[in-house]
Amino acid sequence: MQDFEFDLFVVGGGSGGVRAARMAAQRGARVALVEGGAMGGTCVNVGCIPKKLYSYAAHYGEGFAEAQGFGWTVQAPTFDWATLKANRAREISRLNGVYAQLLHKTGVQVIEGWAQVAGPHSVAVNGQVHHARHLLVATGGRPVVPDIPGREHVITSDDIFDLSPFPQRLLVVGGGYIACEFASIFNGLGAQVTQLYRGGQVLRGFDDEVRDFVAAQMRGHGVDLRVNADVAAIERTSVGLQVRLADGGLISADAVLYATGRAPHTQGLGLAEAGVSLNAQGAIEVDEHYRSSVPSIYAVGDVIAKVQLTPVALGEAMVVVDQLFGPLAGQAARHLSYDFIPTAVFTHPSIGTVGWSEAQARERFGAIRVYCSEFKALKHTLSGSSERTLMKLIVDDASDRVVGLHMVGDEAGEIVQGFAVAMKAGATKAVFDATVGIHPTAAEEFVTMREVSRR
Repeated sequence: MQDFEFDLFVVGGGSGGVRAARMAAQRGARVALVEGGAMGGTCVNVGCIPKKLYSYAAHYGEGFAEAQGFGWTVQAPTFDWATLKANRAREISRLNGVYAQLLHKTGVQVIEGWAQVAGPHSVAVNGQVHHARHLLVATGGRPVVPDIPGREHVITSDDIFDLSPFPQRLLVVGGGYIACEFASIFNGLGAQVTQLYRGGQVLRGFDDEVRDFVAAQMRGHGVDLRVNADVAAIERTSVGLQVRLADGGLISADAVLYATGRAPHTQGLGLAEAGVSLNAQGAIEVDEHYRSSVPSIYAVGDVIAKVQLTPVALGEAMVVVDQLFGPLAGQAARHLSYDFIPTAVFTHPSIGTVGWSEAQARERFGAIRVYCSEFKALKHTLSGSSERTLMKLIVDDASDRVVGLHMVGDEAGEIVQGFAVAMKAGATKAVFDATVGIHPTAAEEFVTMREVSRR
């Protein structure tokens, strides 16, 4: 029998890779993890964490303005981009250290460098080949920019956090959640933001009513959001970037952010040469246990392109650890269901959603009931803001089960997380109706909606 140096060799130090390495080591496995960049992956370094910090920063601008309605006299505030960047960098550096320390405490051997899979049980790093019984690829994804004239002038979400100087005029290209979030954030920080999307409405895949509502709210906040629009070419001039649109129009900008999608980070890893099957988009194809076409090689997270969310990568990692090294005493091996995964979009206002959209529910269940409420939140009765809140429930007629819950409004993610637990447990509309609301909150609307909006 072959003698392996490690029981598990993890390629990638993002959320999924670190979780798998730690949990496997805690079960007594000999584990190594290789990472060529900062520990923590996309989420910690150029994704969820810095993005949410910048979203908080952007909300302060409107908060100062809204304070006047509550009796506060506030002088015109000034925003220091350099301070925000420095404070964010310090916090991210702290988190990098936390991730490294977590691995160290559990005995994971961390190797700095870029890896290449050299065979079913082999990984080459820095000219040295390591052998392991099992390999786990958790290399995440990378931004994709289309090949357009002037492509060299654009930036991606990886670059936006340390942009210098602050872009007074920002053009955002794309209609997904990353594009919408950064359009909202930089608008809130004081930039003049234009967002272009080549499709008919932003946030494809979300509930259509939510999409329309968010687009209107973003425009109300000051984002110049244009759909059915695309870029033809970008040219640098003496006064900034000149962007020519497909319809012949022109936009001047200090920076152009392309948020037009992400691709699995599988290039240059030697996966195909090792026999690992990739789909047309370059994602690793896996079975229900996250095993690839090579039995000893597993993959989790954005590199398999199922649901590209950090908590999903963590859940996938735990399935792999249980599969390879057994569950904890007294527990069953885990299985991850992709139904009722809650998610949030940190636009202004934010989105929280769990379950199916109205269109998806109609296709899946047939007869459904839709409950919908739109209102001005109590805070904004004095704040002077015109922002409104949307809340929506979708119910399967046959079972009375709530199968879709959607919110656009302040702290939507915080509110929806709790309802996601109830929906995962199979809560019916009758259970919602029997639950006493917390008054006065926006969240109570979900348990007080009685009138059917449509069937």
